[in-house]
Amino acid sequence: MTSSTGGSATFLGHPRGLAYLAFTEAWERFSFYGMQSLLVLYMVQSLFLPGQMENVAGMAAYRGALEAVLGPLSPQALAGQTFGLYAGLVYFTPLIGGWVADRWLGAKKTVVVGVLLMTAGHAAMVFDQSFLLALLLILGSGALKGNIAAQVGQLYAAQDTRRTTAFAIFSLSINVGAIFGPLVCGLLAQIYGWHYGFGVAGVLMLVALGVYLKGLRHFPAELPIRRDRSHDAALTPQEWRSIAAIMAMLFMLVVMGLGYDQMYNMGMVWIDQAVDLDTALGRMPVAWFVSIDSFAIVAATAGVIALWQRQATRGRSSSESTKIAIGGALTTIGVATIAFGSALAESSKVSIAFPVLAFAFTGSGFAWYWATWLALISRYSPSRIAARMMATAYLSAFFGNIISGYIATFYETMSPMMFWSLNAGICFLGSAAFYVFGPMLTRSLDSHRADMPPSDLPLRNLQGTTP
Repeated sequence: MTSSTGGSATFLGHPRGLAYLAFTEAWERFSFYGMQSLLVLYMVQSLFLPGQMENVAGMAAYRGALEAVLGPLSPQALAGQTFGLYAGLVYFTPLIGGWVADRWLGAKKTVVVGVLLMTAGHAAMVFDQSFLLALLLILGSGALKGNIAAQVGQLYAAQDTRRTTAFAIFSLSINVGAIFGPLVCGLLAQIYGWHYGFGVAGVLMLVALGVYLKGLRHFPAELPIRRDRSHDAALTPQEWRSIAAIMAMLFMLVVMGLGYDQMYNMGMVWIDQAVDLDTALGRMPVAWFVSIDSFAIVAATAGVIALWQRQATRGRSSSESTKIAIGGALTTIGVATIAFGSALAESSKVSIAFPVLAFAFTGSGFAWYWATWLALISRYSPSRIAARMMATAYLSAFFGNIISGYIATFYETMSPMMFWSLNAGICFLGSAAFYVFGPMLTRSLDSHRADMPPSDLPLRNLQGTTP
């Protein structure tokens, strides 16, 4: 089998560049999820305690700004909102990273800058005083995410049927890193202290940089950057309609993903408070449950790749909107499992089996919908704004984390069962909306592509993107 560019496909039937892009993100996700799995409990159990919070530079101004909008916040509510803001902004900054890549540095240099910023952010996390600065610098993730994902899409011609499978492989590979990050960082934090867990996350960012630099020659060549675009043609009506359809699906995906985002936020607090974590080998680190989610993503992705390939050979492929709706249904079941466990936890702590099952379902759901969502954006985006539109894919996680962070502030004022039932219900509504309205929107996108002349269709290949 050959790639769309005529070269030999050397990585699972795909261009070799896919391997380097996937493993760069694998190490970046190792670092990011290792840190993220510790963040909420670090704030709740250590940093935001009286006498400790005052050591954080800028904390008084930051807390005052939040409380001016939201009202008084307990330390736990402040931690939940802080996590939501941080996790959300991680997925907003790809828009900025996409703009920088398109207009200034190009995708490759922007990725390198992003890795260096994240490394500095993890280093700053080692010290309590620089906590807020650390959160700001780690947002260098935005320079990575959209630009690496866009380069995956650029490896394939517009009609290459391997695109969705490529993004599934990409998701599969990076989640291998997401499995081991929480395992290693969580164990180090429990044995030696929080800052050891954060420190090793920073070291692994340098490994990500090495992998990316080694693979540069296998990535799509970049066209010269044109900073003066005042004479560029405006987007066509068909392109604007495509963007509008994508934005409508983005809204539904945000609603569908709120429960998944909450698992990383108050889900960590619920496990620490409601689950019996003592085992024959000692107390299980809470951070390890994030690895269960990632392991489920890896296992389920392998399964869905095989299923989708078998369906394709039989001419019975499910639509992208149906795949996303199925993912939402599985995520709903996972969040509902936490709600059921919360009802039992009112009398005593519950078995580890409840969060294990919950994360297994949410991870399986993510495997169904996230790679499909990235492939959908790559397929239907106007080619001249490809990097920015791929960054737009991550806006679902931006809005989802911001909103779930706000919902987290109500955790202490509701019963856990009601809180998690609310999250499961919201997730179900988003999934149902995708099932009902998604096919109509994808048909609209297909019709818009049919109206575009061949020269305006996105071309994704190793010689670069169509201007």
